[in-house]
Amino acid sequence: MTGFRRSFDRAASLVETLAALCLAVVTVTVFVSALGRYFFATPIPDAFDVSRLLLGLAIAWGFAVLGLRGGHICVDILAEALPARPRQVIEIVAQLVLLGFSVLLAWKIHSRFDSALQSGEATFDLRLAVWPFIFAIWLGFAASVLTTFAGLILLCLGQRLDPFERLDDPLESGAFPHE
Repeated sequence: MTGFRRSFDRAASLVETLAALCLAVVTVTVFVSALGRYFFATPIPDAFDVSRLLLGLAIAWGFAVLGLRGGHICVDILAEALPARPRQVIEIVAQLVLLGFSVLLAWKIHSRFDSALQSGEATFDLRLAVWPFIFAIWLGFAASVLTTFAGLILLCLGQRLDPFERLDDPLESGAFPHE
């Protein structure tokens, strides 16, 4: 494993951990706010706004990790039936489509950030400025452009994006004895 790939894997693991923490905070916030609303008629102030912004943050940075790891959901029935070279071409085309989508998403979120910054948009209850959250979300999508481009380079160099080796069917490989 190259130094670049090793350092990226460490950074990706950190980002995934932070995204998981964001999801945990969202879960706890929504749960406690619902309990407060139903039992005490007092939800947590801005629970909805903060939860949706943290969820966006987790999604954006998770998207950045998927650009290089290639861990997105895919159905590769056709690709798996092809020889290695055509399969690589399909993966490169798919990565190009992902790169185009990443660029458009980063561009639109940046315009959303600019709008929130210019308007002074804030949450409803506590009047927290939302632009820092949206900026962090935009950073995640901007990072996804870079990681998707890096993944495209790796694919063009003949490397695979998935971090795990391809596993054969255990029955075909003889890993399990036939009864």
